[in-house]
Parts: sequence; C-alpha cells; structure tokens
Amino acid sequence: MASKRSLELLRQFTTCDIGDALVRLKYPYGGFLDGIRMFSPGPDTRVMGHAVTVQMVEMSDKSAPRVEKHFVDHNEDGGIMYIQQPKGLYSACWGGLMSTRARYLGAQAAVVDGRIRDVREHIEFGFPVFAAGTSVLGSNTFSRASRINVPLQFKGDLWINPGDILIGDADGVVVTPTSLIDQVIAICQPRAEVDEKFFVELRRGASMDHLIKTVRKDK
Repeated sequence: MASKRSLELLRQFTTCDIGDALVRLKYPYGGFLDGIRMFSPGPDTRVMGHAVTVQMVEMSDKSAPRVEKHFVDHNEDGGIMYIQQPKGLYSACWGGLMSTRARYLGAQAAVVDGRIRDVREHIEFGFPVFAAGTSVLGSNTFSRASRINVPLQFKGDLWINPGDILIGDADGVVVTPTSLIDQVIAICQPRAEVDEKFFVELRRGASMDHLIKTVRKDK
C-alpha cells in the first residue's frame, strides 16, 4: 500500500516520466497501455487513481459469472475504473450515463480497453475518459459485466490488478503497482531536474548532442 505522500509525489510526473522509469525497472511494456487514448475532456487533463477492474464478456457467454448490480455502481471515490471489453466487439461498453454515475461516486476517470460512445457528453461533463475507440452502438445486446476487481491481463506480462495506480494524460495511460511507486519516484525526480536543465539550455541554443553527453549522461 503506497503512502499518501508517495502518491502526491507521483502525481507531479507525467505518463512519459513514469513509463520511462518503469522501463528502467524492467516492468512489462513500461506499464504503457498501448492503444488507449484520451477522449475527454481535453489535453490539459491529468488523472491518477487506484484501479477498479471490470471484466466484460460477450452476451452469448452463459457460463461466465454475473454481477449482482450494474458495474458502474462499483466505482470508488478516488478510483479509476478499468473496463476490459472482449476483443473484436464493435459495440461500446461505456457512455454518458455511466460517466454521470461514476462522477457522482467520486471516480477520477474511466479507462476502457475497448469502445465508448457519447463522446460529446463526456466532454461537456468534464469527465476524463480514455479508450481504444468509439462506437455508435450500446452494449445491451453485445456484452455484459462478469467480474469486478479481478486481475486482468492487458498484454503479455502486463496486468492491471485491483489497487494498482493508473495515471492518464494527453500522451496515454500507464499503470504501476503500488510496490514500485517509491522506486519510480526515485528515478523520476532527478530525471525531471535534468529535463528542466535541457529546456533552459536548448532555448539558449545548446546542441542536443552536447547536452546528452554533459548533462543527461546516465539519468
């Protein structure tokens, strides 16, 4: 469990900073959720929260477990719901009504490994939604929620576990387990300081090659 202070320190870094740190820590794919991008509300948005996971299945799957209540009601204050839709479905599994409910419950965002709809509504609400794509079709006849707060495989060795920290901004979404947060911060802090020196020197006309050799080195 990450401390409140550690989470506040982590919040100051971008997804790029965190992803680079996770690569150095040899975390699978640098924690990058490839293909997931921001749809709302805008490029200045940055979100962070603990993962609340939802596994969707196709409606035709009668053997998969069923949830007792609508999955959106499982959103948690300060959390980010991660919804995994079966691959290849052309329907959406998240829409404007769900963003409205999630926001009321205190959710920070929704991350959908699949399709969403009602993009304009999410933008108007100011609720952050990240997804792989969009659809005009709802989920009613195509998919349903099956399990809540279970580990979900994103790709290869990269999993999203309940309680993992999701961070999203205009560059995409990254996930980190709480056990690595302090190590991520230890890498990000000096790297951020070096990058700031880069910006200053580049604006003065310094060459990138010179700065890499003299300022960045192994940072």
